[in-house]
Amino acid sequence: MEGFYVQEDTTEHFFTKTQALLLTLLLLGLIGSFIIKLQTPPHVPLLLCIFLLIIIGFLKKANWKTMEQGIVDGVKPGLVPILIFLLIGTLIGVWMASGTVPTMMVYGFYVLSAHYFLPAALVISAIVGTCIGSSLTTVATIGVALMGMGTVMDINPAWVAGAVISGAFFGDKMSPLSDTTNLAPTLARIDLFTHIRHLLWTTVPALLISLVLFLLIGNGSAVSDSAAQVEGLRQALEQHAIIHPAALIPPVLLFILAMLRVPAVPTLIAGILSGIAIAFWLNPVITAGQMATIIQNGFVSETGIKAVDSLLTRGGMQSMMFSVSLIFLALSMGGLLYRLGIINRLMEMVHRFIATRGRLIASTALSSIGINVLLGEQYLSIVLPGNAFVQQYEKLGLERKNMARVLEDAGTVVNPLVPWSVCGVFLSEVLGVPTIEYLPFAFFCLLCPILTIFLGFTGIGIAKKQENKQSLPLE
Repeated sequence: MEGFYVQEDTTEHFFTKTQALLLTLLLLGLIGSFIIKLQTPPHVPLLLCIFLLIIIGFLKKANWKTMEQGIVDGVKPGLVPILIFLLIGTLIGVWMASGTVPTMMVYGFYVLSAHYFLPAALVISAIVGTCIGSSLTTVATIGVALMGMGTVMDINPAWVAGAVISGAFFGDKMSPLSDTTNLAPTLARIDLFTHIRHLLWTTVPALLISLVLFLLIGNGSAVSDSAAQVEGLRQALEQHAIIHPAALIPPVLLFILAMLRVPAVPTLIAGILSGIAIAFWLNPVITAGQMATIIQNGFVSETGIKAVDSLLTRGGMQSMMFSVSLIFLALSMGGLLYRLGIINRLMEMVHRFIATRGRLIASTALSSIGINVLLGEQYLSIVLPGNAFVQQYEKLGLERKNMARVLEDAGTVVNPLVPWSVCGVFLSEVLGVPTIEYLPFAFFCLLCPILTIFLGFTGIGIAKKQENKQSLPLE
């Protein structure tokens, strides 16, 4: 969250509103055509967009110092997430070596069936996400195990990823431990639990509709019952992988630390160190050199059984480098867009259309979505519209908790739907499913912004301003 985005306005206006809009459409068209039509990795169009912005910046008389500072300030908010990505890559490799993930999978096979696996994955991810308050940690732990189980059950990986992501971001949105759940009410100057209660208007319907949709998919003919295949894989895992109750100590420790609100980095370090200790205990033949290789390149399963090896060969810091480079490029582009004043010009254009409650809420939601698409940064999709629109809610006599809810509905849960966003990059890397493939099945993330705009125009669940309530005065 640190950086020029939040602390001060250091932008310069090199573009008119029309020029900013046309340039934005050009950039989006370029990115979309490369990713969708040419099927290239998103790195290439993002790099081309950076080239284009720098060239146009020079043509508009922007000096290099200004643009360089924009890139630097843009990347700053991503430094801690990049470290977290590397730690999670390490965590996955270590947990494979320690038997943590195989143990979760084997135990899960005993209780989950293919026919209700998808709704169960949604509910399990939602519970874990709410308990620990981190969607990324939820996906990197229980999500990885659920993906492996879904693969064995012959369930479409995009469906499983959609269920896991929907549940994880329900937790990220509703947990009082979540950073975004605390950020939105802070911007609106309201009480945290007032915010969480107000979220129920959109969150509960979105979760219930998602649950019904996954039940329908799970009971469809496309899901095979593959009981024999599951049993064969379970036996193979029990024979060739480490399966032991002690292997569950690292995730239990991680969940406890997360619930105690220990920051993400030390929590992940504890999960890694405990996993290393368990690996040396349960597999005494492993050497320090082999563990170092696992940390760097990931765990490599060599059982000779293709299904088992494909499930367990995962993790390592090196596996996250695709994501790290993509985040670096996306945030660099975002920094240029902000420093050249393009984002501010777009926000100014949006203000022209705000005259009614419905338009205000729709404008807030669309601005959050747009910033997710342009900048790829979850926090900024909350901070920038929050700062831009808070006074408008006051003028129209609406409580600020409405704005906080919209920021979560269209900011927090939309980020994983953008292929070059911080969350989108991470999820596709960890789950092994491209963002474009899981996007249609991340029902919860798709429904929240739709529902929040619907409530804005109908007035359902919209709180009118009352004096001496939970809202705190603006400074």
